Amino acid sequence: QVQLVESGGGLTQAGGSLRLSCAASGRTFSNYAMGWFRQAPGKEREFVASISGSGGTTYYADSVKGRFTISRDNAKNTIHLQMNSLKPEDTAVYYCATSREPFKVSVARIGYWGQGTQVTVSS
Repeated sequence: QVQLVESGGGLTQAGGSLRLSCAASGRTFSNYAMGWFRQAPGKEREFVASISGSGGTTYYADSVKGRFTISRDNAKNTIHLQMNSLKPEDTAVYYCATSREPFKVSVARIGYWGQGTQVTVSS
């Protein structure tokens, strides 16, 4: 059974930083691309960033490019999302996800979701 557990959310002021983590278990972690998505109240879930199994390929939504950095530690089965220069519009529940198939460079098809962690940015 695959499990994804997010942590690191919280409340910060605009311009601040937060670092999210997602711990994975239940499969060969390094074979799967991973990603972060977010969902704000009243809005659809949207893509934020993804990283290939090796960590060599990353993708970002235009809205977070230059501010967020995704990384992974395959020895610890963990991915991170470093979020800098946060804005009130970054407020959302952030979800970790894994690709459905192994050896993909992106998370176009989702296999599993985490439970989400709340990020709130005050103005």
